[in-house]
Amino acid sequence: MTSVLFHLAFPIHDVEAALRFYVDGLGCTVGRRSKQAVTLGLAGHQLVAHVVPEQSTKQKGIYPSHFGLIFLSEQEWQALADRAKAKELTFYQQPRVRFPGTRIEHRTFFLEDPSHNLLEFKHYTYESAIFGEQDFTEVGDTSGESTD
Repeated sequence: MTSVLFHLAFPIHDVEAALRFYVDGLGCTVGRRSKQAVTLGLAGHQLVAHVVPEQSTKQKGIYPSHFGLIFLSEQEWQALADRAKAKELTFYQQPRVRFPGTRIEHRTFFLEDPSHNLLEFKHYTYESAIFGEQDFTEVGDTSGESTD
């Protein structure tokens, strides 16, 4: 499937705060918007942020829920990390390397939006690790906790 786009809907608590984070901070494009929702473009994919009436419980650690991007270019990954720092976005986990020296080595960082949604951005040293390297059993962190 090469002519498809990914769509994700997620909860927010404030449209204006979401716009500051996703548009001003991450550089997303804006599509349709109302008082209750906003459509965003992230790397060509569609995100729809919907206002929910009550605050959900803030998740403890990075699991079970987060979303983000996998960069094929380390330079583009680093550029986004630098932009996030310059825009003073909230890092849930600072940029770091997971599984160094292995075939599943990758650079990663997590951001937290104003509604406490977590976003992960990563770049794999070996592209085969994105969907392959089945000999490795590690998936994510064992603790899933914030490292800040």
